Amino acid sequence: MRTLSVPRFGFALAMGSALSYIGCAFVMMTVQQDVAIHFFNSIMHGVDVTTIMRWDMPWWEMIVGVLEIFILGWLFGSIMAVFYNVGVKETKES
Repeated sequence: MRTLSVPRFGFALAMGSALSYIGCAFVMMTVQQDVAIHFFNSIMHGVDVTTIMRWDMPWWEMIVGVLEIFILGWLFGSIMAVFYNVGVKETKES
């Protein structure tokens, strides 16, 4: 079996996480509050997010959030790739 590139897999997970964060922020900025609450309640399996939703987040806080989620995604992706590579069995190709 082939091994995973640790930096590449980390970057892929980081970009996916950052794009999801940006998508979430985009939904919050473009739809009405009741629509956003219904949307996030439905993807949270019925957890009521009404009390934890913030509607007054400044732009700089969103940028910090994107950077933080990118870094965490890179770290988790790299850790996953390392553990995958440790567990992969080398096979002889014919």
